[in-house]
Amino acid sequence: MLYSKVTPEQKRIDFHNLLASGTIAQFPGAFNPLSARLIQEKGFAGVYISGAVLANDLGLPDIGLTTLTEVATRAGQIARMTDLPAIVDADTGFGEPMNVARTVQEIENAGLAGLHIEDQFNPKRCGHLDGKNVVDLETATKRIRAAADARRDPNFLIMARTDIRATDGLQAAKDRAKALVDAGADAIFPEAMRDLHEFRAIRDAVDVPILANMTEFGKSDLFSTRELQAVGVNMVIYPVTLLRSAMGAAERVLDTLKSLGTQEVRVPEMLTRARLYDLVDYEAYNKFDSGIFNFQIPHTR
Repeated sequence: MLYSKVTPEQKRIDFHNLLASGTIAQFPGAFNPLSARLIQEKGFAGVYISGAVLANDLGLPDIGLTTLTEVATRAGQIARMTDLPAIVDADTGFGEPMNVARTVQEIENAGLAGLHIEDQFNPKRCGHLDGKNVVDLETATKRIRAAADARRDPNFLIMARTDIRATDGLQAAKDRAKALVDAGADAIFPEAMRDLHEFRAIRDAVDVPILANMTEFGKSDLFSTRELQAVGVNMVIYPVTLLRSAMGAAERVLDTLKSLGTQEVRVPEMLTRARLYDLVDYEAYNKFDSGIFNFQIPHTR
């Protein structure tokens, strides 16, 4: 009820232990707080909060238009609804190294278990679009050093994302991943890998956990967890899957309403009232209300 009973500090410890377990962890992308609770109920290891989803939910493209305040606020709202560790896409860190440092502390304060910061120019582009540009090595490593220096909880994960594969090739991605780890990154997110061989190449290049982005309609095939684990991937995200599914369902219902004048044929596909109440823990609030406000108004003359 209200908030997760697991503290942010404990979630970060849980996340640290998860990445050290030798298994592969699935982090579906939550597009709102209620979807984070659903992710937990379905037995996943954690929750991912996509910068693209946060932007799209505001009706904006994923080109760096969101602010630190918007991202930290929404990420905190999502993280508070689940006992699972949640990590958030912090784009390029929202500015220069000092801004990156503030970003880390604001995201820490919001209750997240970690974040990732990328090496694109600002404004950035979606990682699976063409025409990306990356910053030079010095700028990229300064961002990560600033992030690592700024955190106060040693279990707060600093992940470095590199988009250099698309612009300079696989060898450049391997070299940059190594440099980012040397700068203080706890994990590496190699964006837009072409195949399993490329994930394996990054795995062989660094000794920290690596993440695979299994987004639909992107540069990578949609590999299974078994395939990804076989090449050493520790964590896989599905950033926009739930948003795309929800918006697809919403569009179909609206088309039905327009064409038939009623939603009746779509009702069997909907979340029931009982299930919705279950997800928001309606009964717990009701019991709390009854226990607190069970007084009687005294009669007065």
